[in-house]
Amino acid sequence: MREYTYGPFQSRRLGLSLGVDILPKQKICSFNCVYCEIGPTIHHVSPVKMIKFPPSHNFRKELKDILKYFPHLNSITFGYNGEPTLNENLLDFHKIVTTVRDELVWKNEEPLITIFTNSTTLILKEVRERIKQFDLVIAKLDAATERDYRRTNRPHPESPDIETIIKSLSKLKLEMKHSKLAIQCLIYNSYRNDFISNNNDENIIKLAEAIKRINPNKVQIYSVARIPAEYFVFSIDEERKKWIVKKFEEVIDNDLMEINYY
Repeated sequence: MREYTYGPFQSRRLGLSLGVDILPKQKICSFNCVYCEIGPTIHHVSPVKMIKFPPSHNFRKELKDILKYFPHLNSITFGYNGEPTLNENLLDFHKIVTTVRDELVWKNEEPLITIFTNSTTLILKEVRERIKQFDLVIAKLDAATERDYRRTNRPHPESPDIETIIKSLSKLKLEMKHSKLAIQCLIYNSYRNDFISNNNDENIIKLAEAIKRINPNKVQIYSVARIPAEYFVFSIDEERKKWIVKKFEEVIDNDLMEINYY
C-alpha cells in the first residue's frame, strides 16, 4: 500500500504524471467547489491556518520504489486531496522529491516538479516563497467576479475575496524568477435554473482581464471530466472552450502567453 503517491496517470495538461498527496487522508481545503471530483470538502479550513504534517521516513523509499519504473515521467505533481499549500512542511517534501529526482536517470528530460494550488493561501508571503521552489505552479482562478467566486468555489469565510486573490497571483508572478506560472480555469454548466454557473459572459470577460493583469506563462481552460461534488454541474462543450480561448486571446492580446483548452 502506498501512503503518499498515486498513479502515474496520463494528465490532460501534464502528460504522464505521478501524484503526491501531502495531506492527511481526509480532504482538507479552503474551498468546497461545486465541481470537485473528490467530492465535498470534509475539513473546510481557513487558508491562513497552516497544518503540520511532515513526511515520514517511508516517503523517500516509496518515491524511489515507484519512480524507477517510469523513466519517461513528465511531472511529479503535488495535489489531489485538498490544498497542498496548507501543509507548512511543504518544502520538506519538495526537498526529498528533488533529491530523488536528481539521483535517477531519465529517458528524456527530467520530470517537472509541479504543484496545484487554489490560490487562497498566496496572500501569505511564506507560502509564495515556498511554491516558488517548484518548476511549475498551476494556480486556480475559476471566477473573477465575487458572485461567481462565492457560488463556484464556496470559500471558507476567512478566505480572501476574489480581488485579493488576483492581486496575490500578480504578486507571485512578479516574484517568480526561475519557475513558471499557469492559471487554470475550470468552466462548467448548471442544470439548475436558480444556480448560475461561471460559464457566463461577464465572468469570462472579467477572467480574461484578470489574467492579463497576472501575466502568467500559461492559461489552461478545462471543464468537468469526472463525477462532480454537486449533481447539477456538468461540462461545457468543445465549441464553448474554443470561444473562451478566442475571447481570452482578444482581451489579453499577448502572443507570449500560451492559452490552451483541454
